[in-house]
Amino acid sequence: GLFMTRGLNYGIDFRGGIMIEIRTPSPGNIGQMRSDLSDLGLGEISIQEFGEVTDYLIRVQKQEGGDKAQQVAVERVKATLPSNIEYRRTEFVGPQVSQELFRDGVLAVLFAIFGILAYIWFRFEWQFGLGAIIALTHDVVTTIGIFALTGLEFNLSTVAAILTIAGYSINDTVVVYDRVRENLRKYKTMPLPELLNNSINETLSRTVMTSVTTLLALGSLYLLGGEVIRGFSFGMIWGVLIGTYSSICLAVPLLLYLNVDRGTATRMTPTAQEPAE
Repeated sequence: GLFMTRGLNYGIDFRGGIMIEIRTPSPGNIGQMRSDLSDLGLGEISIQEFGEVTDYLIRVQKQEGGDKAQQVAVERVKATLPSNIEYRRTEFVGPQVSQELFRDGVLAVLFAIFGILAYIWFRFEWQFGLGAIIALTHDVVTTIGIFALTGLEFNLSTVAAILTIAGYSINDTVVVYDRVRENLRKYKTMPLPELLNNSINETLSRTVMTSVTTLLALGSLYLLGGEVIRGFSFGMIWGVLIGTYSSICLAVPLLLYLNVDRGTATRMTPTAQEPAE
């Protein structure tokens, strides 16, 4: 709903615009540079630290009037900034390139989801595959929703975060599903709700510990990594949280509604080492 009503704050990757990478002799004053450039009337301008404390990335929204207007905007930016600045890179992302990047990003996410669906379907059962994809789609949609809610920039690094979230989330789901399948062949008469609940409890400590240790690293990236990867780090933090939740509270309970076949799950796995109840 947020995506349809508020939309996303697309970055230059998807909207097109000007990207200028600069290096200053000493750590610069981002606030002052941002104030000076905002007075030029060029529309949205963002400045981020890029690597070293003396490296900065300036993004200027696409100007009306074609390539000539973009060149004029670049010259105005250079005239406003101090003369001792080194310009390391100046790029213009045109509308055609931005459309291709957006299309490729969407295709990458869709191909990843369908590939995961095929693997889970082949490795387990169609009920497991469908449950995993519903949970995975839930993670992707809520991640897009949180970016729409917060207004954070949605760019190619965000797409990379979504793809990483997909891999992380499905890893948790597969671990729980594997325990469910193991218990299906061990306890053939146990009521399914109780069996699923036991399977979740048996893998809960592993799931929580993995998520917590991952969040420690992501928290460091978010706090210390700078503006360049802050969007990626935020997306990953949200994705780990929502992915852990969906693996426990969504993927496994869906098996109840999908009526997972005990007999097929038993036939697809080796003979149980423990006697059935």
